[in-house]
Amino acid sequence: MADRLTRRRFLETTAKTTVVASGLTLARSAHAAGAGTIRIGMIGCGGRCSGAAAQSMKADSDVKLVAMYDIFADRVQSSRKNLKKIAPEQVKVDDEHCFTDFDGYRKVIDSVDVVLIACASKFHPMYAEAAILAGKHVFVEKPHGIDPVGVRRMQAACDLAKEKGLSIVSGLQSRYHRGWQETIQRIHDGAIGDIVAMQPMFLRGPYRLEKRDPEMTETEYQFRNWYHFRWLSGDDVPQSLVHNMDRMSWIMQEEMPTWCFGLAGRASSFGEAYGDMFDHHTVVYEYASGARAYAMCRTQVGCYSNSGDMILGTKGTCKLDKCIIQGENNWRYQGERSKPYEAEQIALIESVRSGQPINNGNYMANSTMATVMGQITCYTGKPTKWDEVYGADLQYGPTPEASNFAIEPPTRPGPSGDYPLPIPGITKLL
Repeated sequence: MADRLTRRRFLETTAKTTVVASGLTLARSAHAAGAGTIRIGMIGCGGRCSGAAAQSMKADSDVKLVAMYDIFADRVQSSRKNLKKIAPEQVKVDDEHCFTDFDGYRKVIDSVDVVLIACASKFHPMYAEAAILAGKHVFVEKPHGIDPVGVRRMQAACDLAKEKGLSIVSGLQSRYHRGWQETIQRIHDGAIGDIVAMQPMFLRGPYRLEKRDPEMTETEYQFRNWYHFRWLSGDDVPQSLVHNMDRMSWIMQEEMPTWCFGLAGRASSFGEAYGDMFDHHTVVYEYASGARAYAMCRTQVGCYSNSGDMILGTKGTCKLDKCIIQGENNWRYQGERSKPYEAEQIALIESVRSGQPINNGNYMANSTMATVMGQITCYTGKPTKWDEVYGADLQYGPTPEASNFAIEPPTRPGPSGDYPLPIPGITKLL
């Protein structure tokens, strides 16, 4: 389990991070500290990884994109074309370094100093582990696993990165938001008193829905439409609500909830494109202090949207998305509105350049595990405890290593065209 940091130690870590001297030195790993080109490579060529690559190149003109991988060739070519428009002098990916076979991720890792990972979430822990084992610095998008086995694997990769003196930066970008840093510091300093309840929420429409290509096999279609299949994505609590729950972990000074229960299902999102996931979730988390988080997420068309967080204390209330505290100590953040997606890439590149590695492992695995626990309680309808989830051997579908286009998919559509769903009260996972 990741170390629990004090608030001041955490803020120091986010601002600068500590040098880890043990294990593989930076001089022997991907890139020695100092001047010179930093070679980056992409594992996954969708919008999120493409955005991270663009932000990484913007952070430093000597960052060069030299290798790209996606199991779909059209995504590689589309991303390369678009990134060349954004940074024509920094995109140096020739055809020989555009990889599409299922081992292509290893070829990217072998070609670069820094690996950017954002793809079907099932593979995040495996790819991060491979990059760290190869001595490369890593950015890895959330969630950091979709099941207990995957999250523990990611935690082990973060621990190994510490031993090797390598950076591993999380796609949970909230920690790099200056307004939230100052607001949460004030909460830690007692501005709203003792925390009683929190309302994190991520209400939105569905992510991109892929139409079925009749030339594709069932397995290929599910990979193409991966977000909507839980064996590849983990469903929406780990996918979306993980951002909010990471902020709750931060507010609670890395204390994890002891147990949770949930209500969820599918109400309005029908058809094969929606795969086998729920379209609404509510999870109630309880902490040792008695504080509760009433967390909710939704992926339905034409409904109310909101991704803000409300924190209620004995002396006031915080509207975190607006950086406002109301009550005995009224306050509003007036500082710079930072761009956390850019800030995390700047921090990553500066850590490589300076030889002072960043390791976000103190929160990335635990925050993800909290959402995995929430997803399990929604699927089963049963109260779920942190300790039993953290030690569980649950892994969705085949292992990442065994997952490719040749396998039989873990789910198939029924006669109606819809895929079977978990049934709360009947489905058993633990």
